Amino acid sequence: MARPRAKNKAVCQNKTCNFYRREEGKNIIKRGKNASGTQMYKCLHCDRYLSETKGTPMFRRRLSQQKVRQLCELLVEKNGIRSTSRLTKLNKNTVGAWLDNLASHASDITDFLVNNLGLSTYEVNEFWTTVKKNKKTLSPKVRREIMKATHGRIPA
Repeated sequence: MARPRAKNKAVCQNKTCNFYRREEGKNIIKRGKNASGTQMYKCLHCDRYLSETKGTPMFRRRLSQQKVRQLCELLVEKNGIRSTSRLTKLNKNTVGAWLDNLASHASDITDFLVNNLGLSTYEVNEFWTTVKKNKKTLSPKVRREIMKATHGRIPA
């Protein structure tokens, strides 16, 4: 008798798959690691491979998570691109590209809240405002995660 398959958090990122970003009924298995050490998965519905970082700001990026965390903390503290570049020892074009990447990811999250959950843009603004007000009572780790998620533009 085979042992039961372990639960994983990955969802199919193939837009043509019937189980695109669906949790229920998914059939995804682990399939080793790529050259950079990122976990790879395979969707058994569409026979496509996907990376653990697909759909996140870390997808196809070469910086370590520690360096990205430092970069995000400096940008959230309202440091400029040049000062962030000096402090992280990264090229200013790299810092600018990461800023664009993070802003577009935040915009995608906002679009998801508006389109998929049926919230109005006013409700999304109130949501982010409430999160910012309540972050003082949260642990420092959770506050950093919220700061990373809320950085970027929110459509009016």
